[in-house]
Amino acid sequence: MTAKTLFITGASSGIGAATARAAAHAGWNVALFARNREKLDALADEIGPDHALALPGDVTRLDDISAAIERAATHFQGIDAVFANAGTGLSTPGIEQGDPEEWRTMMEVNVMGLLWTIKAAHAALKASRGHLILTGSAAGKRYIPGSIYGASKWFVHGLAGNMSEAMRDWGGRCTVIAPGMVDTPFFDEPKPDKLQPADVAASVVHALEQPRRADLREIFLMPTG
Repeated sequence: MTAKTLFITGASSGIGAATARAAAHAGWNVALFARNREKLDALADEIGPDHALALPGDVTRLDDISAAIERAATHFQGIDAVFANAGTGLSTPGIEQGDPEEWRTMMEVNVMGLLWTIKAAHAALKASRGHLILTGSAAGKRYIPGSIYGASKWFVHGLAGNMSEAMRDWGGRCTVIAPGMVDTPFFDEPKPDKLQPADVAASVVHALEQPRRADLREIFLMPTG
């Protein structure tokens, strides 16, 4: 049986890298997309060249993501799932003290990067009746005073629901993973008492392994601490 292929954005570290390892362990091929070529190459070498492909590129550039999707589909003879995981936050949250240029950068990744990923992968996912998984956030499920980052994740959650409705027409599925605080390079200080990237990765693999009849639309994952 030919292994299925998962395309991952933001794959060079944190949740993306942990998901690549977990999916490969579960028998998937993984196509790894992020800006840091050195980290991608190291991760692909760790997983093994037969099951991992490093694809450096910028998620805010439609041409980059389209070329990477095409290369991955050719290399692995199709794409069965896409994990649109790339995201970023703000060093200064809120409106009053926030930096508008930093807002623009975040929105280009969290909103437009997500849209470019779905646009580029749509035909491949439709051909495989595939699975789209998005990294949302607990911040996209509740109101946080003045949070622009949270608002960007509300967009992710809204789009996930809309994609679920659209994809069911051709046998596809969409799942949004909504973690609380995760100990990743997203934060300047370590958060060892919070969720670990491997916890979120396990949720992604759980969603991927659901039987075709099951449409798991959301996983809301919170730290116990």
